Amino acid sequence: MSPDAQAAADRRRGIGLALSAYAVWGLFPLYFRAVGALPAFELLAHRVLWSAVFVLGLLGWQRRFAWIGPALADRRVAWGALASATLIGLNWLIYLWAVATGRVVEASLGYFINPLVNVLLGAWLLHERLRPGQWAATACAAAGVLWLALHSGGLPWIALGLAFSFAGYGLLRKTAALGPVEGLALETLLLLPLALLALGGLALAGTSQYDALPGLTQALVMAAGPITVIPLLLFAAGARRIPFSLLGLLQYLVPSTQLAIGVLLFGEPFGAERQLGFTAIWLGLALYSLEDRWAARRR
Repeated sequence: MSPDAQAAADRRRGIGLALSAYAVWGLFPLYFRAVGALPAFELLAHRVLWSAVFVLGLLGWQRRFAWIGPALADRRVAWGALASATLIGLNWLIYLWAVATGRVVEASLGYFINPLVNVLLGAWLLHERLRPGQWAATACAAAGVLWLALHSGGLPWIALGLAFSFAGYGLLRKTAALGPVEGLALETLLLLPLALLALGGLALAGTSQYDALPGLTQALVMAAGPITVIPLLLFAAGARRIPFSLLGLLQYLVPSTQLAIGVLLFGEPFGAERQLGFTAIWLGLALYSLEDRWAARRR
């Protein structure tokens, strides 16, 4: 296979992996509403715990533990993993709180903003060159985001927190020295002591609500492990194969799905102002996709 053909195949595989992760994330409001009887902080601690159990089980099945010692001894790797673990933990907490308080539409706005941050970070830090058509598409989507921010009654902190925390996480995962499984394992191991401390403190104080849940709901909480880890692995693998800017634009699948769930299933408001802003964002995505396909045909 020629280098160009190999690059094209790698790009297609990266797009498929990223879209698979985004499809799962788009359905997250349904899952977290089902386990919403737990407070967001306690649910976050369980999510970290069961994610660590799942990813360690995956490493045990593959017999891939030898890398942990050298990774922790390498300051650059360890600090990078700590930074990415902090960002993904913050992202999880904000999102869980948003779903629990009935703000799925506002959370979806965060993931609409996130691709714009990805595009800018890709151009600024990774020196990814954008063509004029890509800049025009990004500007169109940015105008929609600005419109939504101006008509939301104040600075959308939930949306901005989700956008910047996940964009930073995606950048760190794209440039990380560790592979997808190892990187995620190290992140969850770094978060695990805090999660165990939180769960232990809730148990000692008698304020833990996990034991009072029905058996099926407890099982769903434990399923947070594979539900969290699998799309993150798909995302990390896809991020290594496609440009960071394209990774961000493809991510519009997530908020589009979450927006539909918030409006159609959860009955959250979606007035004319929001409709206009989201239309501009979708138009930007369509322009970017068409321009990218046109450029691929020219090549």
